[in-house]
Amino acid sequence: MREFDEELVSGNIFRSVWKLAWPVILLQLISGIHGFVDHLLVGNFVKDYAANAAIGVSWQLFLVMMVFIASLFNGMGILLARYSGRKDKETVNRIAYQVFLASAYIVLFVAAPLGYFLTPHLIDITKASPEIRAYAQPYLRVLFTCSLPLFMTFALNSAFQATGDPRTPLKLGILTTLINVVLSYILITGPGPIPAFGALGAAIGTVIAPLPSLAIAISLVMRHKMIVGVPEKLTLGLDFAVIKSVAKLGIPTGIQAVLLNAGGVLLMRYIASLEIGTVALAAYVICYSQLFSFVTWASFGLRASSATILGQNLGAGKPARARRGVYVTTFMSMIWAGAFATLYWTAPGFLMGLFNYPEGDVFLIGKDLLHYLAGSAFFVAAALAITGGLQGAGDTKTPMYVAFLSQIVVLLGICEVLERMGQLTSTWIWTAVLISHITRFLCTAVVFERGKWIHIKMDLEG
Repeated sequence: MREFDEELVSGNIFRSVWKLAWPVILLQLISGIHGFVDHLLVGNFVKDYAANAAIGVSWQLFLVMMVFIASLFNGMGILLARYSGRKDKETVNRIAYQVFLASAYIVLFVAAPLGYFLTPHLIDITKASPEIRAYAQPYLRVLFTCSLPLFMTFALNSAFQATGDPRTPLKLGILTTLINVVLSYILITGPGPIPAFGALGAAIGTVIAPLPSLAIAISLVMRHKMIVGVPEKLTLGLDFAVIKSVAKLGIPTGIQAVLLNAGGVLLMRYIASLEIGTVALAAYVICYSQLFSFVTWASFGLRASSATILGQNLGAGKPARARRGVYVTTFMSMIWAGAFATLYWTAPGFLMGLFNYPEGDVFLIGKDLLHYLAGSAFFVAAALAITGGLQGAGDTKTPMYVAFLSQIVVLLGICEVLERMGQLTSTWIWTAVLISHITRFLCTAVVFERGKWIHIKMDLEG
């Protein structure tokens, strides 16, 4: 059975952070590639910007509905990191198994049936055109009803990372992405006798691809090859002491994610209400949901690394080292953001051309948005790294409040005021996005520097 990694709580802090960070960053980038490829394939083979917009709308809605499941994984990760720092393997196994079990029940018996029936009503919220709806409705229903392998793989990868093993999730992520890309090409384009499913093929590939990785991950746990193991007594019943502790930490992160994604959905509503709504929405999906994801994918990885390094070092009784770990992670995230900010500013034509939009209205609006995102990149990357530190310490409520302020009050507030004044344009919307990102960074940084997170105590309820 694999032992806890001492290098995460001792030695050079740069080495500790980098040991966690590079596999997680690479995993986020590789995992996100399939969505990028889906948009490329749809843009070049379906050749209908409504299809690209539909995929973006579907994922935004899917995430809003499913973030509460992911919040259990966040709560689990925070507790696993803390108990890994204490080297309490029995409690680690107990927490991981219970979250895996609870997540499976929620996906199968709540999210899948509810999501299927709510799909048309969710699409209504975005004011999507009939052309977008025609692609989005079947796509979204496939995601809701068949996403169990996707979430179970996510749960196990989160447990592996929180206990200090980022390399196994990386290997499994590479396998999943390779399968996903191949399936997407086959199902979207329909080579030879295989029928072309178009945008729907991307959804089918997404839910099938994780199955081999999930089987491998379960096998590794069952054969005691990982730090995370199987509890001595296996049961199909839920341990509500564990679930309560996980939920107490995780639900605020779920609410935070709901606020961020709900803000994104409502922002799409404002974009769709413009005179050039469908064109602007396609530009937003390509630039923000895909191209800007190269910043956010890596930043999410660094957020996870920040949470793990801080949680394990607090668990080991080293708060000063924990703080330095967050500073190092933030520095890394800023360097990454700077590289892509330069690309967004200098090469919008090349980037938009990848999606078969080298000119025209979608290109012009996308170019404008990319210039704003070049500034946003620094603030988003730094805010996510610091957020990881707060969450790793057990302060999951502050990021929730910050999300409400920045995404709902600031972003949507600006858009609502401008719409009522009759002055809302795509450029004003992009400006509001940048202002919300600056607000999020400043609030998060101030709270972290106050240092109250050092004194948060975490133990299982009951």
